[in-house]
Amino acid sequence: MTSIPLRIARLSWRIRLRGVSVTGGGLVLLALLMALNMRLGDIPLSVPEVIAATFDPGDAGHFVVMELRLPRALTGALVGAALALSGAIIQSIARNPLASPEILGITNGASVLVVAGVVASGSAYGGVSGLLSTLGVPALALLGGLLGALIVYSLAWRRGLDGYRLVLVGIGVTAVFTNVKFWLLTVGDVNDTGRAMVWISGSLNGRGWEHVQPVALALAVLVPLTLLGTCSLDALRFGDDTVTALGVRMNRSRSLMIFAAVLLAAVATASAGPIAFVALAAPQIALRLTRSGQPPLLSSAVAGAVLTTGADLIARTAFSPLELPVGVVTAVLGAPYLIHLIWRARK
Repeated sequence: MTSIPLRIARLSWRIRLRGVSVTGGGLVLLALLMALNMRLGDIPLSVPEVIAATFDPGDAGHFVVMELRLPRALTGALVGAALALSGAIIQSIARNPLASPEILGITNGASVLVVAGVVASGSAYGGVSGLLSTLGVPALALLGGLLGALIVYSLAWRRGLDGYRLVLVGIGVTAVFTNVKFWLLTVGDVNDTGRAMVWISGSLNGRGWEHVQPVALALAVLVPLTLLGTCSLDALRFGDDTVTALGVRMNRSRSLMIFAAVLLAAVATASAGPIAFVALAAPQIALRLTRSGQPPLLSSAVAGAVLTTGADLIARTAFSPLELPVGVVTAVLGAPYLIHLIWRARK
């Protein structure tokens, strides 16, 4: 038996055993990577020292583990899970393995508003009056991501929402946002724009518990809702006529799932910046491991957490004492995979 039925009230799912095993294996790998993140760094710690530092506030390593490494690792894992889950939803709706939150204008919309705040305020993290010092970088990024997605959604809507048109409109709007972002970087002060570029690259440096909480709350609310929408996602991978014949309210289902994907990607981008390729690659990795018909939601989220946590471990330790933005590592790992997807699509 490759799957077992699960019924709750009037809802039913089929739980694929291979998907459960892939998700469980991913969680084990994620736990190992988290443990390595606690141990490795400028101050190496053994396993007993990590355990003592975790539970003993008076331990010398307590600050290193509980205030520096653990919040950063948790932020990376949660952000990766949110981005991958968002990417899995968008790829399922667009029926395109190259679709990701980037084409919905989320990450570039966030980048444009953050850079605009930096240029207008004269400081990357406040210190002068202005929009940036009033709202802060995370709030500006969240607002910019939501506005970018709203623009793409409004332009793509034509008596309904078509996945192919959504991708084309998203590519065009993303190109405009990208050029506006680079123009703002050009006219801004070199010191301020340099700090903004670190955020644009996607960085987990300096992340604390205040960055963990928003992403954890978003996942706690949106993951159950997206799992409830799995049935409509399964239907949306067929043609529009077939979906209508199956009794699925196509436009409403698409809109609700895209709204969930937008919120997940916007909150993740607000917490760690636009980390590249996680939302694109993680769902496709999970798809191939589970051998399912479309990107599986939970397996994709776990794959995204593993990918981001592993990339941050490399970024933090491989070139010590220099720390790279995690987005640089994910881009280096994800670019060849993007080329592979394009090659497969062309073949």
